[in-house]
Amino acid sequence: MTTYNVGIIIGSISSTSINRRLANALVRLAPQADLTLTELPIAALPFYSADNDGAIPAEAAAFKSSIESSDAVIIVTPEYNRSVPGVLKNALDTASRPWGQNSFAGKPSAVIGASIGAIGTAVAQQHLRSILSFLASPELSQPEAYIHLRDGLITDDGEVTDESTAEFLVSWLKAVHTHVAKSLSPAE
Repeated sequence: MTTYNVGIIIGSISSTSINRRLANALVRLAPQADLTLTELPIAALPFYSADNDGAIPAEAAAFKSSIESSDAVIIVTPEYNRSVPGVLKNALDTASRPWGQNSFAGKPSAVIGASIGAIGTAVAQQHLRSILSFLASPELSQPEAYIHLRDGLITDDGEVTDESTAEFLVSWLKAVHTHVAKSLSPAE
């Protein structure tokens, strides 16, 4: 089976982000699904402005390049005010601009998120799927993954303490692998 290199974008830049813990868990579990996950950091990205389209800032150019060199992208997002965090939206705008230089075009993607609330990050993920659709990124539609993060479920370094949650995350990662393989296969 092919191992795919997948960029992982964490939609929160908080040092105490529970979504970073979830991302760490995915990184630990990814080899079981023949994936290698590498974080694509977004904290240093400048605010996107069309004023810079002629001379893309170095941080933005590096971010766009990291997406382009990945086989696929996983976005791990919290939900802020029933949508995606501003820092994540800025990263998506940065990657998709200037017009005609969309780094997400044709790049397979998958979305997951953690919340302390029972509905997880459902509304944020819906908004994110709408954005990714516009960016022409083939998305993993099923299984959806909304992780209700309880105290102790995932340690800071990504150890999942509940066996059924670990099994679900591995099965989700395997679905990501299948999605990437299908998306990157030549049309028959």
